[in-house]
Order: sequence, then C-alpha cells, then structure tokens
Amino acid sequence: MKMAFKSKIKWIALFVLILSMVSLVIHLSITKLSGPYSLQSTLMPAIGFNLTPIFDGDRAVRNKRSWGHVKSLKSLQPYANPRSSYPVPTEKSNGYIYAKIFGGFEKIRSSICDLVTISRLLNATLVIPEIQESLQSKGISYKFKSFSYLYDEEQFIASLKNDVIIVNSLPENLKAGRRRNEIHTYKPKSSASPNFYVKEILPELKKSKVIGLVLHDGGCLQSILPPSMSEFQRLRCRVAFHALKFRPKIQVLGQLMVQRLRASGQPFLAFHPGLVRNTLAYHGCAELYQAILDVHTELIQYRRAQMIKQGILNDKLSVDSHVRRSNGSCPLMPEEIGLLLKEMGYSTETMIYVAGSETFGGQRILIPLRANFSNTVDRTQVCTKQELSDLVGPETPLPLNPFQPPPTKTEEQLKEEWNRAGPRPRPLLPPPDRPIYQHEKEGWYGWITESDTEPDPSSVDLRNQAHRLIWDALDYIVSVEADAFFPGFHNDGSGWPDFSSLVMGHRLYESASSKTYRPDRRVLAELFNIIHDNLYHHNNRTWKRVVREHLNKSLSEDGLIRQSLLSKPTTFLSHPLPECSCRIPSAEVRKQVKGNDGRFLYGGEDECPRWMQLSQEDTRAESAVVEEEGSDDNSEPEYENVGVEQQESDDSRGRSGLTQIPTDQDDEWDPND
Repeated sequence: MKMAFKSKIKWIALFVLILSMVSLVIHLSITKLSGPYSLQSTLMPAIGFNLTPIFDGDRAVRNKRSWGHVKSLKSLQPYANPRSSYPVPTEKSNGYIYAKIFGGFEKIRSSICDLVTISRLLNATLVIPEIQESLQSKGISYKFKSFSYLYDEEQFIASLKNDVIIVNSLPENLKAGRRRNEIHTYKPKSSASPNFYVKEILPELKKSKVIGLVLHDGGCLQSILPPSMSEFQRLRCRVAFHALKFRPKIQVLGQLMVQRLRASGQPFLAFHPGLVRNTLAYHGCAELYQAILDVHTELIQYRRAQMIKQGILNDKLSVDSHVRRSNGSCPLMPEEIGLLLKEMGYSTETMIYVAGSETFGGQRILIPLRANFSNTVDRTQVCTKQELSDLVGPETPLPLNPFQPPPTKTEEQLKEEWNRAGPRPRPLLPPPDRPIYQHEKEGWYGWITESDTEPDPSSVDLRNQAHRLIWDALDYIVSVEADAFFPGFHNDGSGWPDFSSLVMGHRLYESASSKTYRPDRRVLAELFNIIHDNLYHHNNRTWKRVVREHLNKSLSEDGLIRQSLLSKPTTFLSHPLPECSCRIPSAEVRKQVKGNDGRFLYGGEDECPRWMQLSQEDTRAESAVVEEEGSDDNSEPEYENVGVEQQESDDSRGRSGLTQIPTDQDDEWDPND
C-alpha cells in the first residue's frame, strides 16, 4: 500500500513539474511577442545591433508627438540649381589657387565651400586643398592623400565641373616656385569681403599665375553676400550638400550605422553635446565642471589662457561661468538634456545617438543622460572595432609606451640642491614608491602631474586628431539622417563654425520639416534656475508646460526665424535660406521675415519648378494612403505648437526668446509643488 502511495506522489510531482515548464514557455512567448520593438541595451556593447528588423513592413509605430514632421515647413524643398545666366568655366583662367586648411571637421567643411566660391569669383583654377589635420606627418595611412583621407576627390571634381575647374596638383613649373617659397601667400579672415579678393588678390593672381591661401578661421568669405551674388550663395550649397561627399568606405559605414539604429523599427534621436574643450574655454564655461571633475576646470582655464595669449580671444581669463550660462553662452549639460527630453514625452527606451568625436569629460559626464535613457549609444557601440580600424587603413606603428620619465639626477646634483635649500627642520622619511599606472602616462594625466605647461602634441595625439575627422564624418552622416536632432550647443553666430550648426543647416536644406530642435539656451537656463535645487524630483506642471511650449516653438517657423537672425550673418551654411530652397505652393499663408539689410531671411523663397511640384504631389498622395491605412481610433494627432501663440516676426536680432517666462507666478510655479 505504501509503495502505491509513493508511486502516485511521484506521478503527481512529475505532472506539476511539466505544467510549470509549459506555463513558463507560454509566458516567455507572450513577453517576446508583446515587446517586438524593445532593444536590449545590455547587448549593445558587444558588437552593436541585430541588423534584422524585428518586424516586416515599413510602417514603424511612431509617436507623432515626438517624431512627426513640422507641418508649416513641409512646403520647403532643396533647390540649389542656378536660376540665372551661369556660364561654364573655360580653360583660360586667371591662375591657380592652392590652400592649406587648419582646424577640425567643422572648419574644414566650411572653408572648402568658401574656397570654391572664391575660385569662381576670381575665375581661377582650384588645386585640391591640403587638410593639415590629415597630412602624412600625422602618421596616418600612406593610402590617402590629405583631401582623400576624408572626402571623395573624384566626386568633388566631377560635381563642380560646371562651376569651377579643379585639378589635383599644381603644374610642374609652379611647384618649384612653391618649394622655394616664391609664391605670395595670404591669410584672409572668415569675414573677408568679395572686394578684398577682387582688389587685393586678383591683380597678384594675374601677375604671378598662382597664389596661396592659409585658412584658420573656418572660412575665407563673409557669410551674407550682396543680392547680385545670390548665385555664389547657391554655389556654396552645391559644394556643401552635393559635392562634398565622404569617401565611399565612410559613406557605407555611416549608412550602415543608420540602418542598425533603425533595425528595431523605431525612430532615433541624435544628440551632439557640444562639450569641446576649445568651445568651453572660448566662452568661459570652466566652472560648469567644478562639481564633477575639478581637474577639467583647470584644463579649460589653461586653454583659455593660451587663446588670450595668441590673440584668438579678447577677454578676461577668469569669468563667472554661471553668468555666461545664463546668457546662453555655455552648452547644456547632459543631465539637463535628459530632463528636457523626458518632458517632451520621449520614452526612457528611446534610442539616443551621441555624436561628436570629443566630449570633454568623457563617458563620466554622460552618466546622468544614460541613467534616464538606457539606450544611449555612440559609434563604438554601433560599430565593431574592426569596422572602425578598416576606415583608418594601415599605419606606421607607434611606440606602445611613449611616456618618458624625467631624467635621473646624479648624487652631486642632489647634494647641491640640498645645500641651496637652506636651513629647515629634519625632513620626514620619503613615502614608499608606488607604481605609475598606464593612464597616468598618457594624455593630460602625464603632464599635469609633472609640469605646469602643456607639452606639444605627441605622435599619438597628432594621429588621434586626424582620426577624429573620420569619427566626426560618421557622426555627421548619422545626425543628418536622424529622425530628430537635439544640439547641446551651437554658436548662435558667435565664434567659429560648429558641428551642430552645420548639421542643422544640412537638415534644413534636405528636409526642412524634420524634427530639428533650435532651443534658446538663455530661456532654458532661466527655467533650470527655477528648479535648480530640485532637479531630479520636481513635479511642476507649469514648468513642464513652458518647457514643452518653448521646445515645440523651436521646431517650427519661430525657432527657424530666430536662428536665422542669429546664425546667418556669420555662417551661411547654418541657414541656407532663401537662396538654396524653393516652395511648393500651398494654401497656408507663410511668414515673411527680412533682415536688417531688407533682404528676406525666410519666406522669400522662389516657387519650385513644375516637375518638382508634380513629384511632391505624388509623394503626398502615397503618404496619405499609408497614414490612412495605419491610422486607428487611438492614434495621436500630430503635435505642432499645441496651445502656443505664434511669435511676431518683426522682433529684432532674434532676441525674442521664443518663450516668455511668466512674471506673475502662482502657487503652481513653486519648484517644490
């Protein structure tokens, strides 16, 4: 009897175990099916992403509040073709122009556009310019010449054959004169006028048949040209947005990165922090790092002192960074960006791509953003190490350990120093030796502990500077293609060209209605001051409403107009309107805004050609069908300026602030609400 009872218990236990296994399998299946769009951030650091989309079809589930296009800008289309008589250049030119370009990715791109424009103005033959950051002296791969390290030479020459004659090198008879330094070389400013070239440089070009230009400031021609030179503005657009293509391997990997970021079927946002040491030093933002990384504050101040000594900056060394931040001169910090994106309704699982080859403070400064958005990635998590190294190509090996300890002193030298020191109390025993770790031998750790002056760049530093051009190129491709772009900093017309401004201008040209935030950092600084002591745990409905109103206005015509008033006078590529765009006729009444010189900054675009209008009508019809098929009763309306009054267009110099913070604060405005 006992044996039969024990046998029944065993069968019951086995049956319960089988039921538990079946239940577990069913629950796992349901969980997998219920979250087809989730992306496991823990898998990213391995090699990046699964390239196979999680679902079939092109209809991704999009939250139109966060990702939908801006209706008021949909009629703007890219159109940089010549509009008037524009003869093809002849072989008989006035001479050759060769140039050396210094600076990072942004300065190089802007300088090349100005250089082509000057060549057309002077009817000169342009020699492919030298990019100093990528010369062979940096130890980069022998496979590349200076220009071809970043851009496609053949594409550049072919695309501009109807604009400028471009050659790979100077003729042999002129090369000898260059080697003997017999060629006149000029260093024009980025604000140089066309008259400077016509009156000062053209006579010398005709006389000697060759001149040299050295470009440091991110350009060599003023941003806004006279109305009679509108074709030269369009030439700048053709160079920046059509002729300057990255070399094929960079293009392929950049597009592959975009595919991987969209592999889950969800859109993604690109974010450029703008935390660059030169930028922080130039604008006096050193104290923003005091609570995080004190030594970085000292490094920023050291670079600021260098800028003052070199004449780049005419300002005091020590300034109040918090005042500069309130003026909108400093970048937004990553924790502030995370809070803004949350208030805008972005899910914590939103894919955020961090662009920029340099983020001063490293990954540590991005911790608050990653805490809010776990799917925050950069190129090292989207690409494999092999893919990135393939772009660089074979290079000359560098010493593994470039650190050289200070020379040892002889016994006689030590005794002499001891005698010179004078009377003093008996010294304590020296502390025991400790090992010098590898991270203390490299970068700023290596010199800040040994010397008060920053050493000249090492061979490793020079090579890394050259590699940054490639990393910025990849990030540029991803940022332009992103479903939304948020700049942590852009120059607002002060200083030199910057990465975010060029991306914003490119996105405006290619797809004006895409989500591109143009925040007024002065307004946001005021808003963050209100909740400064309660940054992570505030629950203020009025504050949230003001933030949403401001950022949504920055997406629309109001933000675009404000940005044009600030940026276009110094960087045309950040706002290539109205010269490089046209409008599809629509029933909507568009705003028209003129600058101080009476010319249109917005609203004065030409009507698009008939063939473009027909193409757009077909596209709109197809998208309407797709939206109708994909819509349901629960779909949200497209979010655009909900409850926000339109800003008047006649504000001077763009200082309207997009959002006026109410002065009459009620109880709801209390940050502890």
